Parts: sequence; C-alpha cells; structure tokens
Amino acid sequence: MVYLKKLTYIISMLWLISIISFLAIHLAPNSFLSGGELNPNMTQESIAILKGIYGLDKPLIEQYFDWVFNILTFSFGISFVSGKEVSLLIKDHLPITLILNSITLVIVFILSLWLGIQSAFNESFSKKVKFLSLLSFSMPSFYLALMLLLYFSVQLQWFPLGGIASNTNPLFQSVYLDTAWHLFLPLVVMIFSGFGSLAMYVRSLTLEILKSDYIFFAKARGLGKKQILKSMILPNLIPPIVTILGLSLPGLIGGSVILESIFSIDGMGLLFYQSALSRDYPVIMGILIITAFLTLVGNILADLFLLIYNPFYKK
Repeated sequence: MVYLKKLTYIISMLWLISIISFLAIHLAPNSFLSGGELNPNMTQESIAILKGIYGLDKPLIEQYFDWVFNILTFSFGISFVSGKEVSLLIKDHLPITLILNSITLVIVFILSLWLGIQSAFNESFSKKVKFLSLLSFSMPSFYLALMLLLYFSVQLQWFPLGGIASNTNPLFQSVYLDTAWHLFLPLVVMIFSGFGSLAMYVRSLTLEILKSDYIFFAKARGLGKKQILKSMILPNLIPPIVTILGLSLPGLIGGSVILESIFSIDGMGLLFYQSALSRDYPVIMGILIITAFLTLVGNILADLFLLIYNPFYKK
C-alpha cells in the first residue's frame, strides 16, 4: 500500500511539473525559431518548414499531449541546435552530474553529522563550527569557485581550470586519478556550500536530545559518551537528517548549473545552461523532467529508508 501511494505521488507530481515546465517554456519571450538576433539568417519560409517538422505549428494543447506521449515512450524529441536525440544527449551528460552530486551528498552527510555532534559536546569547538557554517551558507558558490580557480589554478597551477580529463599531466596516468584531479575543486565548492546549515541543524537536534530525560538517566546509570552517542543520539538524529538531505536534492542539482558552467564540466548543468542560451526547448524540457524525476526518486528513497529504519514511520 505504501509503495502504491509513493508511485501515485511520483506520477501526479511529474504530471504537474510537466504542465508547469511546458507552459513556462512556451510563454518565454523569443525562441530558437523566432528569427531575429538568435537566428538572423532564417527566412519566414524556413521557419514555417521547421515549425512543421517539430510540430510547433499545432495548437498548444496538442503540442503538450504529443510531448507527454513522447515522454511515455522515453523520447524527448530532437534538439534544435545539434539535431541529436535529446535522450542521447541526456544519457551522455547525466553520469558526471550524478557522480558529483552523489559524492557531495555522502560527504555532506558525514561531515555535517560529525561537526554537529562535536560542536554540541564541545563549546569551544562549537564557535569554530558556527563560523564555518556562517561562511558556508552566506558565501555564494560561484564566488567561492572563482576564488579557488584564481588562486589554485591560475596562480599556483595545482589544478586545471576546467574539464574532467586531460592527457597533459604526467603525474596522473590513471583515468580515475586524472578525473579526481579535475573534480577536486568543484567538489570542494559543492561540499562547502552544502554542509553549513545541515551542521547547525544537527547541532541543534543533538542539544535537544542531550536535554531529554532518557539521556539524564543513561548518564546516571554510568553510560559513557560513546555508548550514549551510539545507542541514543545517532538513532534519533538519522531520520530527520535523511529527510533534510532528500529535500536538499533540488538545490544540489540546481547548483550544478552554475558550477558546471564555471568549471566547464560537461554535465547536465552545462547542457541546461547552453540550451537555455540557445532556446533549445526540447533539451530544456527533457532536462527539467529528468531532474524532477531524480529529485522525486531521491525523496522516495529517503522515505523508504526511514520506513525500513523505523517501521512505525509514516509521512
């Protein structure tokens, strides 16, 4: 029954997101086929022919249902710019974005958990965590990315300016080491931008747990810090943190648009940015649907984890 509800939730949310995305894209000013500054050499006859090929000469409601039918058959149409299948473009660009966001999510979870708990037990350490957390959620990620590139890539030349692979560095003969070398700075920016608010949230939850009666009685029975942490604090911290991480997925994926553009990482974020500049509607709408689907799946997985972790959990 729970799985059926989750499936219904995913389908209904994707349907709603598809309507909003479709209307937002088609109500935007200018288009790839509108002529003018984006396509100055296109004649009205050429535009009419292209609109007929892409089905843009049909009524808006008919265009929407054609698009939804194509999505159900795992076809997002053909790119205006490259002429390639949108599904193939997404398939080529999706893995690196998933890798970046997955690594960020895991490290942010571990780092925030450790910093939040330690700051709750240690007041002097808490001041340092508060300062770092303030920097984390107040500093724009693009500014931090530019500063790191300027210092570590331009001045010190320790890291590349962009991309995910190169054949010019003799120190990294392994493809994996070379990729890690290229992705180090982007990961630093994503992790630093993501841990601040979560660390303070963990600290606040830990302080509330430490004030509870069962912690008082556990200390009275002579249980040590490690035992209390393992058997009482962590089991109460993990469910809300997993929920927060599930809700933070849209922010992580959305942040990839800026960071992938700055670091020239050929992922979904950069593809979305380039498609937005060129008004490549099929690619934009395909990325929006895939991103929404991945976000919903992430939230569902978080709920299922909590359901397995705590059979009495309901949402």
